[in-house]
Amino acid sequence: MYVPADLRYSVDHEWVRLVSGNCARIGITDYAQDALGEVVFVEAPQMGARVEAGSVFGEVESAKSVSELFAPVTGEVVAVNEDLESAPEKVNDDPYGEGWICEVSIEFEGELMDAAAYQTLIED
Repeated sequence: MYVPADLRYSVDHEWVRLVSGNCARIGITDYAQDALGEVVFVEAPQMGARVEAGSVFGEVESAKSVSELFAPVTGEVVAVNEDLESAPEKVNDDPYGEGWICEVSIEFEGELMDAAAYQTLIED
């Protein structure tokens, strides 16, 4: 599984990339998208919604199952990847790029780990 070194990760298999100041882009990891299989629908949070670290903030539906998304940070949703409405497969094709889910203005970081710690988590 591909685990980019420049990202932070949650135990729930979401990744976090700082994009500017305190704004973070969030998506699911390569490991998570692989476990889900073919993604057919993504329910992202609404613009302006407040998300709490560790709380459910959306869902990803695949041909196999529906999985909840857990916010890795606390803050306000400032952007949503609207491309996923018509092309949810981007989560499978490019989970760390075009498959991002939302951006959040961070007020508090949840318990995030670096790439090495996440790699250890998924290998166990």
